[in-house]
This record gives sequence, C-alpha cells and structure tokens, in this order.
Amino acid sequence: MSSFVNSDQIRDLFSQSMSAMYRQEVPQYGTLLELVADINRATLERNPELRQQLQEAGELDRIDVERHGAIRLGTPEELATMRRVFRVMGMHPVGYYDLSVAGVPVHATAFRPVDDAALRINPFRVFTSLLRLELIADPALRAQAQEILAQRRIFTPRALELTRQCELEGGLDAEQAAEFVHETTQTFRWHSEATVSHDTHQLLLAAHRLIADVVSFKGPHINHLTPRTLDIDAAQAEMPRRGVAAKDVVEGPPRRRHPILLRQTSFKALEEAIVFAGDGAAGAHTARFGEIEQRGAALTAAGRALYDRLLGQVRSMGNAGSTGNDYEARLTAVFAEFPDDLEAMRDQQLAFFRYAVRDPAALARAAASGAGFDLAALLREHIVQARPIIYEDFLPVSAAGIFQSNLGGAEQKSYASNAAKELFEAALQAPVADEIALYAQSQQASIDAVRSAYEALQPA
Repeated sequence: MSSFVNSDQIRDLFSQSMSAMYRQEVPQYGTLLELVADINRATLERNPELRQQLQEAGELDRIDVERHGAIRLGTPEELATMRRVFRVMGMHPVGYYDLSVAGVPVHATAFRPVDDAALRINPFRVFTSLLRLELIADPALRAQAQEILAQRRIFTPRALELTRQCELEGGLDAEQAAEFVHETTQTFRWHSEATVSHDTHQLLLAAHRLIADVVSFKGPHINHLTPRTLDIDAAQAEMPRRGVAAKDVVEGPPRRRHPILLRQTSFKALEEAIVFAGDGAAGAHTARFGEIEQRGAALTAAGRALYDRLLGQVRSMGNAGSTGNDYEARLTAVFAEFPDDLEAMRDQQLAFFRYAVRDPAALARAAASGAGFDLAALLREHIVQARPIIYEDFLPVSAAGIFQSNLGGAEQKSYASNAAKELFEAALQAPVADEIALYAQSQQASIDAVRSAYEALQPA
C-alpha cells in the first residue's frame, strides 16, 4: 500500500501555508477574511435556499477554504519549473490569457485542479503571468531586464529536489509533503531588498510598473490572495466601513439573480518600503493588494461570446475605471440582453449545468414505463435537476482591471493585441487545457450518470 500523500492534500496544506504567510505579511488580508466570513454567514442565513443548493452541489464546504492567488514570473525557465512544482499539488495549467490587449505586458495561465472531486476538496488556483520582455520598447532596457532575470533563482534547492523526487517516485510521504510545502512557500515570500539600483528601478517603472515589479526582486512575491464571497456587492460596501479602501468598481458582469463567470474587487495596493541594491538607498514599491471574488456559472462558447460582446459594448462607451455609479448603470443596462433565468440560459445553451436525480422514486417509475431516456422530459417533470457549474477560471479584462487599479491607478499603456499562445506553451513546456472543454466534460459526465441510473432501473 502506497504511503504517498494525495496531491489534493498537499494542495490543501499549501493553500493554508500561503494564507497564513500572506496574513502575516499583509494584515489587511486578515480583515478581508473576517469581512468575507461575516458576509457569507449573513447571506446563507438570509437565503436558506442558497444554502441548500450549495450543500446539495457539494459546494458549501469549499467556500471557507477557497482562495486564488496571483504571481508574475520573468522567464520561460521559471514558468516551466513552476508547472512542475504545481503538478505535485494536483494543479494544472488551464486557459491562455493575453493581458497585453488591456495594457499589461504579460500573458498567463491559471494553475488549478481540473476534476470535480479535486475541486470540491480545495479549488486553490494561482493565476500565473509571464512577463513579455519583447514588449519593452527600449532594446537596451529589454536586454538589461533579461540579464537581471537570468541571474535569479526563485526556488530553493530543496523544493527542486523534492519536486524531482515526486516525479521519479510518483509521490511524497507525509514528512516530505510537509517539507515540500514549507520550501515551496518560500518562493512566494515578500522581500523588501530590491535586486536593482534606484536608477534601474526608475527606468523599469517608466516602461511599466508591472515590469518593475517582476524584474526588481529576487522572487515572485504573491501579490494577492482572494477569498470567495457569496455577495460581492455587500463586501464592496462593507470594505470602507472596516477601514479598507476599495477600488471604484467591481470588475466583471453586473449583479444578477443568477451570477455568471466571475466578479472581483480589491483594496488599493500597499506602498511598501524597500531598499535598493548598490548604495542601499531607501524607496517604496506598490504591488501587493487584497482581492475578493464572487463566482457564478461557467458559460459555453456561445455564452462567452455574448458576454465578451456586451462587455466590449460597455467599455466602448467610456473608461471602465471611471467611477462607480455611471459604469455600473451602463453595465446593467447593456447586460439586460443576457438572460437572467436558468431555464433560458440552459435552453439557449449559454451556460454549463450539472445534472442530478432529484426524485429517485419518480425516476424509477419513469424508467419502469419502458420509455427511452429523455433528459428534457425528466427536467420538465422535476425528476432531474440542473444546477449551474461554477466557473473556476479567470477573465483577462477583469484581471487587467485589477492589475491596473493597483499599479498606480491611472497608468494605461497601449499595446496592440499580442496573443502568443504557442510561445507561451513553449515556455511552459506543456499545452494549456481548454477550460470550455473541461466544463463540457463535467456536464456530459453528469448526464451520463443520470442516464446510467435511469437505464439500470428499466425492465430487462
């Protein structure tokens, strides 16, 4: 019998370790956790139907442990090694995100668990960006940044050793897993000592604040950890009451009866004291912040196309970061075109659903009739229920909006669309999974399970 610790358990330990570290480094993150816990508790007390739905879907237990983090890497080698490290925790690259279209010189993927059982245990995700050095216009600065990044080592020797051991032997035992989590957590710690001089930092800052954030330090400090709330509008309103300066608008779709995709807000990035290399001059750096998210239904390709079109329409009306009320009013008005009704979303194939037997006795009676399996009829008769599949991924425009609001507010660089999925996968040394295909598989697996249950009850 194997003594290896399951990768889901390692991911859960890592998530706890990261949360404890970030709470110590950024005390306001602790305030966010308390705020979100209070909002979630009040929402569930106010809405027992939601509590029951979450309980039946296996979602309730994961709410309190759910987090996502974000890091920014500088080189292809860092990205490829990060993929191997996350694989030990059962986290795999899902989706490709080009943030250059929104003025941020990175492209990214999300490392996360991919199967339904693993997601229920702990859906910890890390949005992982790779700096696009080729988007630095000044060739001399680009070469300097490349040279600086080539000299750093972001993983401890022991973390790399344990990663190799897991790859060779197929797992880690309990003692090794605990050591792996400890060693890997070191990669994401904040370091107040910059690896560049003040002058170099200023040049990098002028190119883009995010470039300075990636190149100037010895590692990819986690720049936020994000708890999941059940009511982000309540959380947004509560943040100032608890001394937390919230960004002006919630990113993503508008408030709906049936949430879709992902809504995010954050508190403004901290200005943290740093010491520059060389003469030891003191300075400040702004990068790390706190974020809250609310997750809704995963959309099909058709649903996502509609969402993207409507969001583009809203953004074309003016600056999405302009203040809150005007933008939110435009967003709500334009998104009236997107059905806020589960049956309509299902009929128009705009969202993915997970199907389950609601009334086993009625299913047995229907099967005994000898009729063929008819999912639509079983839904109409309330024998089978359909619940939206939770969106586990990210939105590039929203991510860029969060980045921009926490990199000095007004900065908006102009980059042409620079999607380069093949280059990203070459750096990753692996393909990224198609998130739409993953949701389709989950939906089909649930349909197949209902079909099997129905056919097993039919007369021989």
